[in-house]
Amino acid sequence: MPKPSLPAQTGSAWSFDIATFRRKLLDWFSASARDLPWRRTLVPYHVWLSEIMLQQTQMDRAVGYFQRFVERFPDVASLDAAGEDEVLKLWEGLGYYSRARNLRRAARQIMERHRGVFPVQLSDIRALPGVGPYTAGAIASVAYNEPVPAVDANVLRVFARLLDLDQPVDTPAARRSMESEAAQLLDPEEPRAFNQALMELGALVCRPRKAECQACPVSAFCLAFQRGVVARRPVLRPGPETVRIQMACGVLASRGRILIQKRRADDVWPGLWEFPGGVLEEGERPEDALVRELREETALDVLPGGRIAVVRSSYTRYRITLHGFFCSAAHGVDPEQAFRLNEADEARFVAPDDLRAYAFPSGHARLVAKLLTDLRLEAFLAAD
Repeated sequence: MPKPSLPAQTGSAWSFDIATFRRKLLDWFSASARDLPWRRTLVPYHVWLSEIMLQQTQMDRAVGYFQRFVERFPDVASLDAAGEDEVLKLWEGLGYYSRARNLRRAARQIMERHRGVFPVQLSDIRALPGVGPYTAGAIASVAYNEPVPAVDANVLRVFARLLDLDQPVDTPAARRSMESEAAQLLDPEEPRAFNQALMELGALVCRPRKAECQACPVSAFCLAFQRGVVARRPVLRPGPETVRIQMACGVLASRGRILIQKRRADDVWPGLWEFPGGVLEEGERPEDALVRELREETALDVLPGGRIAVVRSSYTRYRITLHGFFCSAAHGVDPEQAFRLNEADEARFVAPDDLRAYAFPSGHARLVAKLLTDLRLEAFLAAD
């Protein structure tokens, strides 16, 4: 792969000796780098998976998911051959499920355009579904040791402090500027180690709320540290307002099996399974919302039973409280005959133990765990 040319080091924001900065950072990384499975192999497929998982996930959680994912899907071909339900189930709990769907789409693209071999060219990596500029740069530099900058949130924070930037860094213009500065700071001889070192520094030392400046290998170069304003950097724009949502859902049984339905492709959490239900209207009781939503979604009239649990989950800026109930069909109604598919792509009645094989949004997944340990479940199933 031809080496991309780097911008000439003119008009740089870096006022310090870049060579010394690189050496100190790389020495620290050599001694302090975490032992991560994809760092052991440097296999492009592994690096790609790790970067996609880490887009919205803490490192400690991502490692376990990565190991299970690679065990089941050891290469692009096996991922391409997998069904969506299986991939989503392995992803369950990581959230932001569009990442898992993009993995499948990207695997198909690699099989069709690159004969199953992970692409080498930066433009081909960038063309994969779910891969943005940072992810493409990280893959190219870590997997192939290419001198391409990789600016994630950790690196933005490090740069904001090194340069003592008093303007927001979480804007497209600021990111483009930082990518240009990163290209000038990048070590062209050791880009793999250098990019990882910058990200590692932000994750372990130059942390958002509690920076360990005394342990920082490059604090001597940091303007925010020299000026005593590390806690005020980076400057960020106000985040979106939190929206709190109350929902209710029902566990409905027929012949010892439980009704679940698959969310539509154009809905929130597409392709995931759930218990039927929906959002409470203003002033509505959870039990009343359950009856109304089941009628709208399934055409079934149901009677609320005991409350299973109240579980809470988060999705982007939404904080969701889910009220889960046992429920039964109106007297004399066979749910399997009267059921209508009004708000989902698919529905099934499944054995309780089989619920573990389906991918649910986090709130419903927690409800499944509560349900399967509920001492009332056996009697509930026997009474349907």
